[in-house]
Amino acid sequence: MSATCTVDCNIYESVHVLKDWYVYIVRCADDSLYTGVTTDINRRLYEHNNTLKGAKYTKSRRPVKVVYISSPVTRSEALKKEYAMKKKTKKMKETFLIEYGIINDNV
Repeated sequence: MSATCTVDCNIYESVHVLKDWYVYIVRCADDSLYTGVTTDINRRLYEHNNTLKGAKYTKSRRPVKVVYISSPVTRSEALKKEYAMKKKTKKMKETFLIEYGIINDNV
């Protein structure tokens, strides 16, 4: 027996698609940079620093600090931007942050 949707599934999908997504970069305690996507940057930062839900990469590099948050985009756009950023070298990411006026606190 297949599961059926008891509510209007199209409404759920519309709400899901309309959420604002953000690409963010955090600077870890070891000065490395981690890029991710989220719909709630405060929740995600809390998770990175305090819970087991944070990314495996950041768990051993706490505390992390947000250094960049994109303007709101769709989930698809956020995932594409995250993928592009993760392909960049650290030097390229640092250049990106400098171009956007982000100052490296550790320098």
